[in-house]
Amino acid sequence: MKFPIKVCTVCSEEFELKPDKPGFANRCPACSVPETTGPTTKGRMDADERKTATEANEARRQAMRDLLYRKE
Repeated sequence: MKFPIKVCTVCSEEFELKPDKPGFANRCPACSVPETTGPTTKGRMDADERKTATEANEARRQAMRDLLYRKE
């Protein structure tokens, strides 16, 4: 079975589009490799940051509740 020939949008090289190819269908396998831009782990939060985030989330929830269920 012949696979369709595609042209990579990044490097303009031709490649065969095979089933179960990782990445994008319009990029060759070399250009489909995900780029690593830094550490993927989250930094730890101290107590003040957690409290601030909790308060901000509660304020968002309260604002959404007010918008959704307000009586007019």
